[in-house]
Amino acid sequence: MRLMIALLLPIATFSFTLGITLPLMRLEKLYFLEERPSLLEVIHGLWLEGDGALAAIIAMFSVVFPAAKIIVVHVAVITGARLRSLALLSTLSKWSMLDVMLVALVLFAAKTSGLAAAAILPGLWFYASATLATALAAALCRRATGG
Repeated sequence: MRLMIALLLPIATFSFTLGITLPLMRLEKLYFLEERPSLLEVIHGLWLEGDGALAAIIAMFSVVFPAAKIIVVHVAVITGARLRSLALLSTLSKWSMLDVMLVALVLFAAKTSGLAAAAILPGLWFYASATLATALAAALCRRATGG
C-alpha cells in the first residue's frame, strides 16, 4: 500500500501542475476565432474583467483546495498520518470533485449554447487525473492508518 501511495503522490502533483497551466478546452466561435484557456488564465481573466468574487471562488475550489489536499496527503504520509492531518484531509476530501464538475459545466454550457464549439484539451485530462490520484492516495492513507 505504501508503494501505491508513493507512486500516486508524484503523479497527482505533476498532473495538478500541468492541469492548471495547460489549456483545458478549445472554444471555437464563428469558425475562425479560437480560445484555449488554462485554468489560471480563466481565473486571471475573470479578475481583470472585474469579476473578483467569481475569480476568488474558482481559485479557492479549483486551485487552493486541491493543492491543499495534495500537500496534506504528502504531510500525512511523511509524518505517519497524525490525527490532525487526517481530520483536515477528511474535510478537504468533501470538495475533491467539485473542481472537475465546475470545468465540465463550463464545457457543457459552451456546447449547448450554440455560440461556440468546445473540445477537451490535455489540461482537463491532467486536472482530472490529479483529482483522482489524490483521492485514491488519500483513501489509501486513511486505510493504512485505520482512520
